[in-house]
Amino acid sequence: MPWRLADHKGPRRIYTSRRISDVVYRFVDWLSQTPLSLAIQTHEWVIPAVQSIHIVAIGGVMGSVLMMALQIWGLAGRDQTLVQMVDRFAPWFKGSLLVLLLTGVVMIIGEPARELLALSFWLKTILVACGFVLVVSIQRSAPEHDGQAQRGIERAAGMKSRALIALLLWVVVIMLGRLIAYDYVWGSWSQALKG
Repeated sequence: MPWRLADHKGPRRIYTSRRISDVVYRFVDWLSQTPLSLAIQTHEWVIPAVQSIHIVAIGGVMGSVLMMALQIWGLAGRDQTLVQMVDRFAPWFKGSLLVLLLTGVVMIIGEPARELLALSFWLKTILVACGFVLVVSIQRSAPEHDGQAQRGIERAAGMKSRALIALLLWVVVIMLGRLIAYDYVWGSWSQALKG
């Protein structure tokens, strides 16, 4: 089903999902034939090893987000301020995210069709970006909320809500990462992307 991007003052352009999928298919074909991709494909141990590192890194992200969320909710780290907790776990969050990015790139290069033709991959990618922005916003607003807590004011419900949303978002990222191997669960939605 084509979708239209209309400019009321000019001609209409029609973009179809077919054109988009053609571009993705051509890119997948090209990437799968590059020397680096072929090298990864011919060494069967590379992808499982990289996936293992990827899983450990998502554990680092989840652990960091969980600890910050528990501190915001007053369930952990009561002997520390939120700023101290953020200072403690932000490097782990960012470092783990960097490892996720690097290992993800290796997996895309090694198995471009499996990754780039999966709806789960694209949803996961969008949610990783959203999760990063949300966690960074929590980290940046930590001093403001610590000041409120020190004056005896209850932490804003907005901060607690953001912590819950961030935690749930990263749980969904993990689930979508696992669903990449089982992308057929999306039914016709996945087929639309695959042409």
